[in-house]
Amino acid sequence: MDRAELTALIVSQKNVLNLRWSQICKQLGASKEWCTAALLGQMPLSPDQARKAVELLHLPKEAERLLQEIPIRGSLPAAVPTDPTIYRLYEILQVYGTTIKELIHEEFGDGIMSAIDFSMDIQRVKDEHGDRVQIVLNGKHLKYKTY
Repeated sequence: MDRAELTALIVSQKNVLNLRWSQICKQLGASKEWCTAALLGQMPLSPDQARKAVELLHLPKEAERLLQEIPIRGSLPAAVPTDPTIYRLYEILQVYGTTIKELIHEEFGDGIMSAIDFSMDIQRVKDEHGDRVQIVLNGKHLKYKTY
């Protein structure tokens, strides 16, 4: 079994067992955002988290090792995503990316927002005109250094 096959099995087992990502991640002791990324192959789980995931999702024992491996990150198969949900996020960056960059530089100076020292929170926000998706990205600012 390779990591792509394990990811497909995890998604399948989640559905077969009628579990939500938030339920699984609570059992693993991590945020639903980070933990979901890990289970989809983008982060390594700790040995304890991997053991719990194997038990909870009824995965084969070999999955425990794969879940702890440092992954090759990046889950999109094409430069421009075709999945509508992912494409909308891509579209936001296409339209507002330069604005976000300018405002970060104006506020913090020359640097980037870390995707390593980073957290994310996704919530449903009730609204009388239709519920809204709220995504909060929180990353440490890293200054470019002169050398």
